Amino acid sequence: MAAIARNATPQQRVLVELEDVHKRFGESAAVEGVSLNILEGEFLALLGPSGCGKTTLLRMLAGLEMSDGGRILLDGQDLAAVPPYRRPINLMFQNYALFPHLNVYNNVAFGLRQEGISRPQIQQRVSEMLALVRLEGFGRRKPHQLSGGERQRVALARSLAKRPRLLLLDEPLAALDRKLRGETQFELMQLQRKLGLTFVIVTHDQEEAMTVADRMGVMHRGRLVQVGTPAEIYEEPNSRWVADFIGDVNLLEGKVLASERQRVVIDTPMCGRLRANSSAACKPSDTVCAALRPEKISIACEAPEASHENCIAGDVSEVGYLGDLTLFKVHLHDGFIMKASAANVARRTERPVAPGDRVWLSWSADALVVLTR
Repeated sequence: MAAIARNATPQQRVLVELEDVHKRFGESAAVEGVSLNILEGEFLALLGPSGCGKTTLLRMLAGLEMSDGGRILLDGQDLAAVPPYRRPINLMFQNYALFPHLNVYNNVAFGLRQEGISRPQIQQRVSEMLALVRLEGFGRRKPHQLSGGERQRVALARSLAKRPRLLLLDEPLAALDRKLRGETQFELMQLQRKLGLTFVIVTHDQEEAMTVADRMGVMHRGRLVQVGTPAEIYEEPNSRWVADFIGDVNLLEGKVLASERQRVVIDTPMCGRLRANSSAACKPSDTVCAALRPEKISIACEAPEASHENCIAGDVSEVGYLGDLTLFKVHLHDGFIMKASAANVARRTERPVAPGDRVWLSWSADALVVLTR
């Protein structure tokens, strides 16, 4: 079933509507039955693995690819007959596509000249855009004289110069190093809010999508499988695939023993009996999967006073120190490897957990998400 965005609020009306959009390349379906509302003024991220159709969908919005079926509407107008250069939509490419023989000023001004805008208006607009991306004084430089982050800003200024209703960004930060990418993510968010424009970003970087986006659309094999806020998709995935794709997770499969009053009891071979606070539509004997995020698990070197549900013992096989948190891989009795993590809130740990240690893992019933598909 196609995923459709939540209803727009009075402050955020629908700007773009995709209705059952399809696109095939030969025998391969690149986009299959995508329906989605993009709200005016929102920052939407399309997230998915390589080949899932997210860039094809972006190119159809820009008019660089034509759909094989369905409709794309902007402000209620069908865009099928509108060529790319007539759409109030700009696409910022992954490689920035700057003209190497033009300086920064002329790169930003290029699209404005194509529109036949007067020279004084171009000068004013280019100055505004360079100030917006904090590149005042860079107008005479050529692209090869700029850093990667500066080239990215020039491409962004050029994309914004024509004042589009919708800005499409195709992996815009992929060429930047990790630290600069993190800084630029927040700059993009601030810029989008300042301008009040609608941004759609395509990325395979989950952290990037969750940082910048108001909502995310997760794609898989040409389909839009879930749409929601980053918190909704991370905390309430609608399938095993989404749970496994977004972040790190333990997937515990088992049979339902009882399901009533938002309480589900599951018998699993790896963790025994699990108790989950869940309203999932399941019944006794159904096979389900309980998703458990590593950070929801408590890890202790001593056994609890009394055994209870949602607790299991195991042996630590690997420990990964990442500065802000520590990751643990724990072997359970049947060979299943459980992943747990703990925030490093203190400067030193009196009794660090080490490989080979016997530990006890426990979690609350609220930490489990019961997935029926």
